[in-house]
Amino acid sequence: METLRGDKTVQEIAAKHQLHPNQISTWKRQAIDGMADVFSGGKQSGPTEAEVKELHAKIGRLAVENDFF
Repeated sequence: METLRGDKTVQEIAAKHQLHPNQISTWKRQAIDGMADVFSGGKQSGPTEAEVKELHAKIGRLAVENDFF
């Protein structure tokens, strides 16, 4: 957050948190790229249709097992 605000330099933030400046820059770039996806309606990360079907099948099996016991 400090890097995104721009109040301090990357070097100041890295020294404060005992990190390498390249790591701070990498995290800043990832944060900015991620924010662009959030506000642009980018791909939402969620389960695929196959995963949902597999989970529903597992729920069904577990429900039957619970009823059995």
